[in-house]
Amino acid sequence: MKRTLALLLALVMVFALAACGSKDNASGSAGGDAAAPSGDGLTIFNSKMEIQSQMEEMAARYSEEKGIPVEVYYSSDTVAAHMSTRYASNEPYALAMVDAKDIYSLGPEHAVDLSGEQWVGDTTQAISVDGKVLGFPVCVEARGILYNGDAIKEATGKDFDPSTIKTTADFKALLEDIAAGGMELPVGVQKEDWSLGAHFLQQVYEMQQDPDAFIAGIKDGSIKLADDPVFNALMDTFDLLKEYNYAKDAPISAEREVMEMMLAEGDLCFKFGGNWDWSDMVDTDYTENLGMMPVPSDLSDYNTMLVGGGSKYFFVDNSVSEEQQQMAKDFLNWLVYDEEGQDFLVNECALVPAFSNITLPVSDPLGASVKSFADAGNLIADYRYAPDDHYAKNGASFQKYLAGQIDRAGLADEITAYWATAEVGAH
Repeated sequence: MKRTLALLLALVMVFALAACGSKDNASGSAGGDAAAPSGDGLTIFNSKMEIQSQMEEMAARYSEEKGIPVEVYYSSDTVAAHMSTRYASNEPYALAMVDAKDIYSLGPEHAVDLSGEQWVGDTTQAISVDGKVLGFPVCVEARGILYNGDAIKEATGKDFDPSTIKTTADFKALLEDIAAGGMELPVGVQKEDWSLGAHFLQQVYEMQQDPDAFIAGIKDGSIKLADDPVFNALMDTFDLLKEYNYAKDAPISAEREVMEMMLAEGDLCFKFGGNWDWSDMVDTDYTENLGMMPVPSDLSDYNTMLVGGGSKYFFVDNSVSEEQQQMAKDFLNWLVYDEEGQDFLVNECALVPAFSNITLPVSDPLGASVKSFADAGNLIADYRYAPDDHYAKNGASFQKYLAGQIDRAGLADEITAYWATAEVGAH
């Protein structure tokens, strides 16, 4: 009860702060203002909300140790919109953390070629455009089904081995066993449009032989989404998640933070998500046996793999001074090769590093799961080129499906209607 009250009070404070701030709310570790980054020192744009406080603390230390001003900024706008505003105002960041698709769209015009940097040889996740390395991978992230093995064992009386759950039938049988053991609704389903409209829906593209050709087929009508075997296999699994959703009577009212606490503490057994969820679970009274497993489905080529890869990329801006460009390059090398930089990535930010030379153990259980799949080559490449409004518009359609307002055919129709006018991003 005390944890629940504390969580509710924290949420109230978050909303209150959000109401007082602007969308371009940003913090400068050296006194920066989001509206106008200073022209001196190292200015960094961070688009990964959950590590903003860590970035600010790191910047203060780095600034003191290196003797250069360091400012870190964050915006809640979409990355593309925020960067567009900055360039329109002639206020670029020396180092910007963006999504992969932004490297393809912004990089050719704005990014410094980093091909000669040492770290290029220590990662397989860097982004190159026209033979130039433009994107530095900040971390590896992946998505799948998060599980609490202790909660499963308590309900079934048996140790949980995630490798035994591959097909939709396997998953259904396990859910039935858990329900029979006393937890009737052991699943959490996030309502967020980005979870439904990007992370879950995009698997339909990612599990195709040629995602671009598949989307082109939806656009020109040669492929009927409602008849696609991948779409239907994944929706069969989603229907199970929906059926056993603890908030099935009011699914659009379920709060992510509450759901993650319930999963971490053993009041739920499963949730679709990614290793980024650990940032919200780490402060709970979590049990020991947490992890991630592939989304069960009847797609035998993919039901032993997570979906993921490099997540968030830094690029060095070519319009700042050569001195600032060198500061940015030095910072990237610090992250990869300095013990303190590696510790910052792995331990302070709880990220899975994208570089083979970083051997620090990943301490959080979700990240450790992702690393084990990545090391084994069992990651399906994520599709990075959907338009900026893809998750919002298709997420809204998925929310209607989750709430029972449309059926599967209706969902397929709305997704198809979206692609009638949408265009994939540059890549």
